[in-house]
Amino acid sequence: MIVEYDQLKDEANRQKHGISLERAGELDILALLQDDRNAYGEIRYRAWGLIDGQPHCLAFTYRDGHVRAISLRRAHRKEFERYVESNR
Repeated sequence: MIVEYDQLKDEANRQKHGISLERAGELDILALLQDDRNAYGEIRYRAWGLIDGQPHCLAFTYRDGHVRAISLRRAHRKEFERYVESNR
């Protein structure tokens, strides 16, 4: 999957979560849902899956037909179980 992202947002994500948004393309997606918790002004999604065998969560949207990464972080065990394990 080809992923676009903002360089400043990538730097902030690396500082906060210790991982580059560039790695979002490596996510092996196991669960996906539309994120309607807030009025973002665009349709956003959250995906859970594995990168290097570790659980991660990706927030993203589609812009001009491309995946645009917003945030990427290690997933918490309980959220991973809730969204991934329960859907297997």
